[in-house]
Amino acid sequence: MSSGNDCQPQTLTKPKFGEREAAELVDRVFGLKVSWIRSLPSYDDQNFHVCVSAEGADEYVLKITNSEDSQEPDLIEVQTQAMMFLSAEGFPSATPYLTKDGNIMSLESGGTRLGSKKYMVRLLTYLPGTPVAKITTNAQILYEIGRLAASMDKVLSEKFQHPSVKSLHRGQFIWNLANVPLLDQYIYALGQNKYCAVVEQVIEQFKGKVIPKLSSFRACINHGDLNDHNILVNSSSASLVNPQYRVSGVLDFSDMSYGYYVFEVAIAIMYMMIESPDPLSVGGHVLAGFESILPLNAEERGALFLLVSGRFAQSLVIAAHTALLYPENKEYLTITAKTGWKHLMTMFEVGQEAVEKTWFETAQAYTHHAPA
Repeated sequence: MSSGNDCQPQTLTKPKFGEREAAELVDRVFGLKVSWIRSLPSYDDQNFHVCVSAEGADEYVLKITNSEDSQEPDLIEVQTQAMMFLSAEGFPSATPYLTKDGNIMSLESGGTRLGSKKYMVRLLTYLPGTPVAKITTNAQILYEIGRLAASMDKVLSEKFQHPSVKSLHRGQFIWNLANVPLLDQYIYALGQNKYCAVVEQVIEQFKGKVIPKLSSFRACINHGDLNDHNILVNSSSASLVNPQYRVSGVLDFSDMSYGYYVFEVAIAIMYMMIESPDPLSVGGHVLAGFESILPLNAEERGALFLLVSGRFAQSLVIAAHTALLYPENKEYLTITAKTGWKHLMTMFEVGQEAVEKTWFETAQAYTHHAPA
């Protein structure tokens, strides 16, 4: 869900390869013959589900990065190496199929119809599973997602090394949760409606109560986008009444950046709220899973409500802005908005104290009866 390294996503060009062009790309760059190909939904990159006639794993995702991010090869290299590292550490992460030249990616032109833009191309292993967005979440999978968020950030921060890892210090990157104040310049995209006031309130409270506390948060590398479409699950039980799930895939590392552990749990809570029929209860289960690996300190817990609110604001405002630029992709871009505005408004109506009480009491209950 990246929007580039600076806070001007309007400079971005989303790739517009046709299926035939994409299939030719797979053949020319990776030396694989495509038996079938279909487009996958995406935010500002372009993705294709590809089946090839090859030994072993024969399904892949062809990922064509937008024009702006394609100008940051070091960043894409680090993100891809992080995926490979996590896979080696036992996490369900995709790995790249090497180009004919033995590289993990290739910079390719868009063809004559697409102008002279250059796009970074990768072919990643296809991960099976159902997006969390398409299941009815329960306490068990919410807890597991919290554990995943903490475990992944912890191992990346403690063990992952790469010569270009500093490229993850992304400064004004609009999707880094520290940059909620940058939303000021995008509020116009909401038009004149009731939502502007709550977003302005989130931004002002974030400036006053979160930014001054950043130095007390523990720094780490964030995945940065553990949303309900980027986490895949498989059912590990036959029970229809109380299904048990396991995470089978973690997708889209394009928002990776240096941040803070509490950012990751806030982002996960926000996106798990989207599809839930009881959204305010979600946070406690995710938090419990996260704190089973990395307990938050008092300052981090105290900022959680505004961090979750800040991610709602980021997602909703940037989506509205991007939909103005790419109206043909509006349906996908505004997925979160269908319930997101309602949830954000409800959080502020219920109030920070009551919401935190629900989250923290639910998480506390796990210390007496942790899931198996």
